[in-house]
Amino acid sequence: MSVEPYREITFDKEGDGPAGQPAALAALARQGLTDLVVFAHGWNSSPAGATRLCSDFFEPFPGLLAPGVEAGYAGVIWPSMMFTGEPVPDYRALVTVLPEKEPVLDRLTELLVTAPADEAAFAEFGALLRELTDVTVGEAGRAGAAGSREPVPEFLVADPLEVCALFTEALEADAGRTEGLGRGAGQGADSAEGPGSTEGSGSAEGPGSTEGSGSAEGFGSAEGFGSAEGFGSAEGFGEGLKRYWKGAREVLRQATYYVMKKRAGRVGESGLGPLLGEVALAAPRLRVHLVGHSMGARLVAYALKGLPSGARPVASVTLLQGAFSHYAFAARLPHDPGRPGSLRDLQNRVRGPVVACYSRHDTALGVFYPLASRLAGDSASLTRAAGLLGSGDPRWAAIGHDGVQAVPGTVVRPLATVLREGVPASGCVSVDTADVVRSHADICRAELARVVVSAARTGR
Repeated sequence: MSVEPYREITFDKEGDGPAGQPAALAALARQGLTDLVVFAHGWNSSPAGATRLCSDFFEPFPGLLAPGVEAGYAGVIWPSMMFTGEPVPDYRALVTVLPEKEPVLDRLTELLVTAPADEAAFAEFGALLRELTDVTVGEAGRAGAAGSREPVPEFLVADPLEVCALFTEALEADAGRTEGLGRGAGQGADSAEGPGSTEGSGSAEGPGSTEGSGSAEGFGSAEGFGSAEGFGSAEGFGEGLKRYWKGAREVLRQATYYVMKKRAGRVGESGLGPLLGEVALAAPRLRVHLVGHSMGARLVAYALKGLPSGARPVASVTLLQGAFSHYAFAARLPHDPGRPGSLRDLQNRVRGPVVACYSRHDTALGVFYPLASRLAGDSASLTRAAGLLGSGDPRWAAIGHDGVQAVPGTVVRPLATVLREGVPASGCVSVDTADVVRSHADICRAELARVVVSAARTGR
């Protein structure tokens, strides 16, 4: 580990953790600690991978702290995973976080590897996805998810061949776009996540719910896909259907993200929030600074929801490429004023600023996140993907794509200004980090560490 003292906070999928974790953190305060920086990863393949990310992310911090600041560090390790890259992602790795679904995952893996040019195979694929996500379709065609009050994403209950074709076109269109940018600029285009860097995400608040379901995040690389071409109707046969298994890989990612989206919120609200409340009781002077990347940003944001009444241990929050709705903190959704964001006004539970770092180079959040979020909230959206890509519909955007939206008084700053003048002392702050963040996973940067330190008021 690059920093000391460092502790790990571990939770299972329900947000339960080992006894004694709050006491161990409070003990650091009794040893003279003034500030605790808590980092939650997005999707990682193993606890060891999450620990390595924490070490890399925290490495610049000691050199940035002001004299007199005694900081400690903690990594939130929660059960998540990531897919490896092309050509054939290791979908069996899902068994590590969904062991009860092993037979389903075995068959899904077989279908993705063999890619049969058969409409019946796509129908089976759709049924397996519903089994994987515990989604049932009743006699009247209504979908429901076991143990959940959240709406079911449309892509899980719509025609699976049409859905796979839709995502195939989205992948090919994005690959064609980035290839064109590269040629035009004479250099590498803004990239999607490369192999080994994919992660899950939350969803945007859509018309059907306070927060829509099942959205996308780090989708691996779009490399290897041809230029965009319309998929036309899904009525083709033979080898033409094999092409749509490219989209099927992404649909499986979407389905597992739907599961992990709920898990991240549950771990934050039922696990991290109550834990921080216990720490506050035992060490009321300890200042806690929450940092989350991607799905981990959702986790730390939902921790605010889980804080006990009256507890205010959190001094700052920094969200790095957050994979949840940019309207989450809004009192009213612009497109539906009678409904609030899922984290309405929870920024007021933070003593200092809530900072959302965003980058236009994050294709995972800029392209696939809104596509999946729109599918989650609107059945009429299962149309040609080209009609969705680049549509700019703000209902479906992620906070890591364009920052906090629809919260009056939100301050918007470019990274250079924040590095020169610092982060405002309170309220919501959106920081455009496109100058240094070139992809969704590109967060281990000294500049981002400086943003966290500035928000925490612990810098030189």
